[in-house]
Amino acid sequence: MQKMQDIQEARDFIISKTSYRPTIGMILGSGLGTLADEIANPFTIPYSEIPYFAKSEAVGHANELVIGELKGKTVVAMKGRFHYYEGFTLDEVTFPVRVMKALGVENLLITNACGAVNKEFKPGELMLITDHLNLVGTNPLIGPNNNDLGTRFPDLSQVYNAELRQIAMEVAKAQNTTLREGVYSWWSGPAYETPAEIRMIRTLGADAVGMSTVPEAIVAVHANMKVLGISCLTNMACGILDQPLSHDEVIEVAALVRENFIALVKGIVEKV
Repeated sequence: MQKMQDIQEARDFIISKTSYRPTIGMILGSGLGTLADEIANPFTIPYSEIPYFAKSEAVGHANELVIGELKGKTVVAMKGRFHYYEGFTLDEVTFPVRVMKALGVENLLITNACGAVNKEFKPGELMLITDHLNLVGTNPLIGPNNNDLGTRFPDLSQVYNAELRQIAMEVAKAQNTTLREGVYSWWSGPAYETPAEIRMIRTLGADAVGMSTVPEAIVAVHANMKVLGISCLTNMACGILDQPLSHDEVIEVAALVRENFIALVKGIVEKV
């Protein structure tokens, strides 16, 4: 569990640099960081300057915190996230969520690029996360609980807020954007899943699989934040099509869907 002193130190550093007080937070996944370029009057802080922040080496992650205005709201966006597969502890992976909460963030939008498990879905589509499967066998809340940060046994019956999901569906419909709904499964990575593992994941009820999001979502709920999750389906998961998987494809397809993704998120932020 993160130390309250560390969280406050990171928070104090950020508020010493800017007068912005964000109420909406965004974690931007692989190839989706350009959404932060839509933020007006931005103030950017490299992760390397923020106390106790890690630095991602993943391709497509800029390692910057951007604070500013989007559709009349004050937002803070992570251009790049930290992954468990990079060797970070789950405390390090989720530390920015704690800091966002300390800054005053009430609503957290978590995005990712992931593989489609549901055969009815197509690469280039967006998926609204309705629930998740934790397939990694660990949890970011393991260890002593700090009651000042959240309850010992948080309820995960509605991780992804129903009200925010409804707003997302209404915005997508108005924009004529296909927005699938489905269950996201968290796989540790960094190796992609085998065909047999994908068959297992589908049998368990997942519609997509990726290597992020779930730890941040759990910690956000623990911190009493409202969470919205959106996946960019960049490829069909292993074994569905007779072709190899690559991270280059993930970045390429994320770029193709970028315009619709940005429009959707901006529409959601406007209505939150």
